[in-house]
Amino acid sequence: MNRDPAIDRRIRKSKKTLKHSLISLMQSKDFRDISITDIVALADLNRGTFYKHYQYKEELLEEVMEDVIADLIISYREPYKHVDVFTIKELSASVIKIFEHVANFADIYTLVLKSNALPTLHDRICEELKNLPLEDLENYRPNRKINKELASSYQAYAILGMIIEWVNTDFEYSADYMAEQLLEIITDRPIDAVYKISKTFKEGELK
Repeated sequence: MNRDPAIDRRIRKSKKTLKHSLISLMQSKDFRDISITDIVALADLNRGTFYKHYQYKEELLEEVMEDVIADLIISYREPYKHVDVFTIKELSASVIKIFEHVANFADIYTLVLKSNALPTLHDRICEELKNLPLEDLENYRPNRKINKELASSYQAYAILGMIIEWVNTDFEYSADYMAEQLLEIITDRPIDAVYKISKTFKEGELK
């Protein structure tokens, strides 16, 4: 039997409102202290609407986290979604969508990275960023001297570090700028780079 599109839209709208309500409450309250009454009151919905979709508030939170992870995976895969061969030097910033993803879930990333809330989601984000290149790219790190798992961890935490810095600056830069910077960083590999030691460091060593 075909579902009524209007009913589907109302369901999606109600669930979206409940999720926003929960995340908003978690900005100032511990999840354990949030009641279903709190959630529906802020959402301006009744308890019956909540129980049409979820039995417990934990189910609502789990769906919030699944939404984030599903969108993270889609955004990460965007640069190579329609190609058979993925070439870094041909990559353009416009197809890097991971920062758009973070911007779309800015309230959740702020909650995860600026507080102790949602540690499970933090761990899952890290795991996805580490596992995706290993799962999706057949010849990831063809240099046999490089341990692929360590390389994927290095890359994952580098990207996460950029996200953390972005969140800590209250999203000072645009998602496009962040994508451009990531592209510049991953394509700038000076093998024979020579670095001059700063005067500040030298002066500190003399003290």
